[in-house]
Amino acid sequence: MADTNSAMNEIQLVVFDLASEHYGVDISDVREIMRMQNITKVPGAMSYVEGVINLRGKVLPVLDLRKRLGLTVAEQTEESRIVVVDIADGEVGVIVDAVTEVLRVPNASIEPPSSMVAQGNSDYLRGIAKLTDRLIILLDLNKLLSSKVDADAIAKVLGESRIEAKIEDTDKVVAAAKSNGNGKRKMAVA
Repeated sequence: MADTNSAMNEIQLVVFDLASEHYGVDISDVREIMRMQNITKVPGAMSYVEGVINLRGKVLPVLDLRKRLGLTVAEQTEESRIVVVDIADGEVGVIVDAVTEVLRVPNASIEPPSSMVAQGNSDYLRGIAKLTDRLIILLDLNKLLSSKVDADAIAKVLGESRIEAKIEDTDKVVAAAKSNGNGKRKMAVA
């Protein structure tokens, strides 16, 4: 019973670095953490949309979290990672400088962001976790990545990728119909 009470009084975070600062997101929003891989650029996407990757047969949009937060853009390193998160609009990958740890933080150590810090459209800031040796900025990625602009950008990336996939599928169906061999054309539905 004590374990249940302590679990309700704390939050478990995935902590990562961006521009020499520490950020954290709720572990329940994180699906996986992966090494950097080749990202296919999508013409006309928002500046912070790096492109798409193929994640086990699923097209996944990848965003640069530095760009999305308005931070200085830096070169990717061996420590750079793609964190796959689940948001209201579906799964999306975000590029971070490094994932450092999974950490339990007591709710009592979390303060809401000051009104001087959280101005205008920064409702994606959940708070600041005060640890003995550092501060961790807590992000609500659902709010950060689910704004109207972000939803449109993600939909555009996914829409174009789905169109390309449908064209490829149609080409395969037409090729199969042409190579039926008996002179009759059958149309297969993919």
